[in-house]
Amino acid sequence: MKRKILVLAMAGMMAVTSLTGCGSLKEDDVAVTVNDKEITAGVANFYARYVQAQYETYYSAYLGDDMWNSEASEGKTYEESVKDSVLKELETMVLLEEHMDEYEVSLSDEEKEVIDKSVKEFDEANALDDKELVSGSKETVKRIMTLMAIQQKMKDAIQAGVDTEVSDEEAAQKSMQYVLFSYTSTDENGESVDLTDEEKAEVKNQATAFAEGAKAAEDFSAYATEQGAEAKTATFDAESTSPSEDLIKAADALEEGGVTDVIETDTGCYVAKVTSLLDREATDSKKQTIISEREQQLYTDTCDEWLDKAEIKVHESVWKKIDFSDMSVTIRQDDSEPYADTVQTDDVADSGSESE
Repeated sequence: MKRKILVLAMAGMMAVTSLTGCGSLKEDDVAVTVNDKEITAGVANFYARYVQAQYETYYSAYLGDDMWNSEASEGKTYEESVKDSVLKELETMVLLEEHMDEYEVSLSDEEKEVIDKSVKEFDEANALDDKELVSGSKETVKRIMTLMAIQQKMKDAIQAGVDTEVSDEEAAQKSMQYVLFSYTSTDENGESVDLTDEEKAEVKNQATAFAEGAKAAEDFSAYATEQGAEAKTATFDAESTSPSEDLIKAADALEEGGVTDVIETDTGCYVAKVTSLLDREATDSKKQTIISEREQQLYTDTCDEWLDKAEIKVHESVWKKIDFSDMSVTIRQDDSEPYADTVQTDDVADSGSESE
């Protein structure tokens, strides 16, 4: 069911409305060759627009109207960065398809029917001119949906080979109770205000007195309450960073029942008591996290190995015609449309024609 939802969700996202203008892309041109498989410009454009829609919908409010020309990393714009990731994902999906037999993966008749139904719904929901601008032909949409369905099934198959045995020692999570004596206060307007140096010195004295009493107290939390403080709980290991790296380092060196000295940080003074060297629930949760990390690493390593060995040729003169600056693609909510989630695209600039 999860994979079917994935396919149908994509069909809904790429329902197109209100498009004008025309592009210079020839859909039958080859954008990328992966070994002996060709990725057409139409397939590359449709998948790129699908990804573009997600970015413009969810990140444009933070990055501004000129988001694609803004810097994503040193020397690279958001358009260049996202297009690089789109290109790698397309290459990866083709290679996953190529290796299906090795993992005995195939799409069932039921899954193929879901894809066909989704393609039909997408085709009927959009005007011809709109579909042409995002290369949304039946053949292209079906190709992308098929590749995405294969990707998910292959990912599951690859990850099934991961080692799921994780020892308590490897995943061990300790637990502690702690109190923070803060170096900030709240003013009458509800704003956070830093204490003066004199006030901070008094806070540190309070923390020191508390630490001495806590070492003799049987119940750390109850003692904190008696002193007008609040004890919080946290689970951790040596690599944890919250609530404070210095506090974690001090607590990690203690045996069960041990109480730290005052740990001073920029935000205030901490005092903590180690309540368990093996928190069962947190440790079991950490095991699942480790397994998930192993699964993702195995999938990534497998795909990267295939990418390194593959003969890949990017036809730059075709690929560069997919330009995020000449068309806006967004997801909008409109209950009056066939899909609640639809993609609205607006031609904002004519990129003109290019020759190879």
